[in-house]
Amino acid sequence: MNIGEAAERSGLPTKTIRYYEDIGLVVADRRDNGYRDYSDVHIHKLSFLRRARSLGFSIPECRLLLSLYEDTDRSSGDVKALALSKVAEIDQKISELAGLRKTLKTLSDKCHGDDRPDCPILDDLSKVN
Repeated sequence: MNIGEAAERSGLPTKTIRYYEDIGLVVADRRDNGYRDYSDVHIHKLSFLRRARSLGFSIPECRLLLSLYEDTDRSSGDVKALALSKVAEIDQKISELAGLRKTLKTLSDKCHGDDRPDCPILDDLSKVN
């Protein structure tokens, strides 16, 4: 199948599929005329990558996940360790975002939000550390 159909079936944009090819994550077969030719195996890998990326895995992590997926002698412990590492990373980001939210909420609560020129939000942003 061509790249358009592969995109439709995998749920990825053609640009993303080309990028994955450029970096060697998925390599399509080539027809005699040089056009890409995707099989069901390619679609499966592309769908796998779409799902892994949607869960926050980076390109290098996706490369590792694909290699683990294709390795029938893999240890599920390796996969679990990678997933738990991602969970810890997400937890850290959630904590950082909660801190940002708290700071912005506190500053917003201090701001009168009226016609006065004084603004605690701008005052805080202008502080030099």
